Amino acid sequence: MGIRRGYRARPLELLAEWFIFGVSFSAMVLVFLIFVFVTREALPVVFGQVNNAVRQPVIPVEQMDNLPHGQLGKYLGLDARQLAQMDRETLKELMAVRVEAAQKVPDDKDSGINTLAWRQMFLPHQWTGYERPSYIWQPVSDIPKFNIIPLLVGSLKTTLVALMLAVPLALAASLYVSQLASNRLREWLKPAVELLAGIPSVVAGFFALIVMASFLKSVFGYESRLNAFVAGVALALAVVPVVFSIAEDALTGVPRSYTQAALALGSTRWQAAWKVVLPAALPGVFAAVILGFGRAVGETMIVLMASGNASIMSWSLFDSTRTVTATVAAELAETVFGGNHYRVLFLIGALLLVATFITNLAGELIIHRLKKRLEGLA
Repeated sequence: MGIRRGYRARPLELLAEWFIFGVSFSAMVLVFLIFVFVTREALPVVFGQVNNAVRQPVIPVEQMDNLPHGQLGKYLGLDARQLAQMDRETLKELMAVRVEAAQKVPDDKDSGINTLAWRQMFLPHQWTGYERPSYIWQPVSDIPKFNIIPLLVGSLKTTLVALMLAVPLALAASLYVSQLASNRLREWLKPAVELLAGIPSVVAGFFALIVMASFLKSVFGYESRLNAFVAGVALALAVVPVVFSIAEDALTGVPRSYTQAALALGSTRWQAAWKVVLPAALPGVFAAVILGFGRAVGETMIVLMASGNASIMSWSLFDSTRTVTATVAAELAETVFGGNHYRVLFLIGALLLVATFITNLAGELIIHRLKKRLEGLA
């Protein structure tokens, strides 16, 4: 009797397939909605619709009746609904407050600058009291400064330190566990390394803050106790299990016939692992590195606790720094909903999402080319 393969014969399998499809589709929709929400909050800054200059043109109260409703609402920072709910006397008081506030603005050349313009957020500017053009992130001051470059440099420094430490260690461990270790030893080593992924980020950050920072300072003798180097070393502890797990699976997936053929030709086990198995598993290994990069650049608690949280524009690994993720975590709860600072934080969050997406896309293209090259198609 033949096997019936219609959906009536396998309702549980069909239900499981639809459940898996639903979960996968929901995850993709959720990621898309998160990106839409983050981007929507940042759109006024993206399109230059916000001007936070301290000194702006002031309209006398007597001219209020001559202004169109749209212009009056924009001048007072009110939307159409809020403007309609206010009577004439309230609007006059708001106009008077604007005039009074303008009289208290210091006569400074920087007070007329829109620090939310793209040029001010990405290029250096010589502020009053500074000897040279500088990149400054100082959102709470008389003249808020929102230059994002120090945050991007801080994220880049900590991520590079973490990858430089974690990738060699994780690849060496995965190569040893998958190719050189005995079966009994492999059963202990693999779960032990992967258990590192279960350590909460706040625990790793606390360990770096209390123990690791003092130890590394005594060894290297630098000045700042908390800096990009300490944060990168602590971050490597979180990246190692991710890279190790993916790379070990890729190396284990290489057919044993490759190793047996190399050994039959006189290679040692180490030579076979390094020169035969590792190149064959290169696409999977590269994917592990890309995932490790995503884990490092998106980490929050470790860098928040161990980096020093000083937005200093410096390429030295031993200076205190501040990352994009730590900035969002530390400052978002203290901002005014819908305010300029609030929208800039969403902007850097959107930039982080875009950068991660571009990195993953580039990694996927490189992995595809490596697979084609290994298959002899390129």
